[in-house]
Amino acid sequence: MSDLLWQKPGVSVDARIQKFLAGDDVILDREFFLHDIVASKAHAEGLQRIGILSSEELTGLNRELDLLAEDFRSGVFVLDDRFEDCHSAIESRLTERLGDAGRKIHTGRSRNDQILVATRLWLKEKLARVSDLSRQIAKVALDRAEAERSLPLPGYTHIQRAVVSSAGMWWAGWAEAFIDNAIRADDTHRLIDANPLGTAAGYGVNLPLDRDHTTRTLDFARLQISPIYAQLSRGKFEMAALEALGSATLDLRRLAWDLSLFTSAEFGFVALPAQYTTGSSIMPNKRNPDVIELMRATHASVAAARTEIEQLLSLPSGYHRDLQGSKGAIFHGFGRGLPALELLPDLLANLEWREDRMRAAMDSGMYATDVAVEQAAAGVPFREAYRAAAASADQAGSGRTPESSLAARVSPGAAADLRLDELRERWESLSKRA
Repeated sequence: MSDLLWQKPGVSVDARIQKFLAGDDVILDREFFLHDIVASKAHAEGLQRIGILSSEELTGLNRELDLLAEDFRSGVFVLDDRFEDCHSAIESRLTERLGDAGRKIHTGRSRNDQILVATRLWLKEKLARVSDLSRQIAKVALDRAEAERSLPLPGYTHIQRAVVSSAGMWWAGWAEAFIDNAIRADDTHRLIDANPLGTAAGYGVNLPLDRDHTTRTLDFARLQISPIYAQLSRGKFEMAALEALGSATLDLRRLAWDLSLFTSAEFGFVALPAQYTTGSSIMPNKRNPDVIELMRATHASVAAARTEIEQLLSLPSGYHRDLQGSKGAIFHGFGRGLPALELLPDLLANLEWREDRMRAAMDSGMYATDVAVEQAAAGVPFREAYRAAAASADQAGSGRTPESSLAARVSPGAAADLRLDELRERWESLSKRA
């Protein structure tokens, strides 16, 4: 690596120190490289609008930036340790091809400004994906809730058999959860949809940058006005994005736990498609639900990424190199979270219930709550009805069926009143919010 922008005459660069300073930048920046190119094109347009670049220089820069993007996608150009980071790589390439015009691309910018806008664009894309996947998952759950609304399923509290439930109730719960997850991703997208380009290192520059133009060009909803707040938002917005992702992966973890239990031999309620299981390397008699177990583990990575950024933010206002660490956190958090969510719609669409095992798991005591509530509705004080139902729990199911229990569960949202139409209306309204 040579010709560092910030290098002082007569001061040699210690390779070990420089390696420590660079960290994993050239590896991580491969994820953000194309976004940096997009932002660099917008910045070049802004420089031309205030007379820093001529029209000819802008044309050349746009051409070379497009070629660089093509070369990066095809593998002709590789971001490696020849460069300090993605920004220095872009400037080096433009200088090599265009001379002084290439050197002008950094006018009015800082490396912090560059990565801030590149990661902001990247986060917007990732949040849109979280929203889209949450909608897909909610749709599968809604459709299956409708189709299987009356299929009896044991209901558990404290992982103990509790009451008669239904597949319809189970699916409706996940449908509403992922509708909310889509809403949260959309709301967070709106929060971070602010253009930090042109704030430099947090104090602006002595140029009349056309920041309104770059806001429109980069399709940001608004301008992030204060350069100081642009710095304050770095980390804060990343945490918000990870929290939105974490809402979905937290639900994924609990859903995966259900499936881990339901697919076990002790429960046997669910059969997974074969491609979602693997064979044991030592026990030939079984298949392992590795996919749902790794789904269950995913939230840990998302939560860790959020925590990592939170710990970085014990800083005063202004730019600090510590914030470089936030790149790795969002890369790893979304890098683990999104692939897990992407597998979920097809898994949910293709899992099969084993109705015989579900019905066999219904015992008489699971109707005791029905007995107590019926007596309370008839005027018996609930505490008395509760004690009587508990004393005769082993006979509570006499003359009852799972279907009759579900049909009597008429409270809003319960088995006899799932209100799937309302949930579907909420799901359909998501497209209007995006």
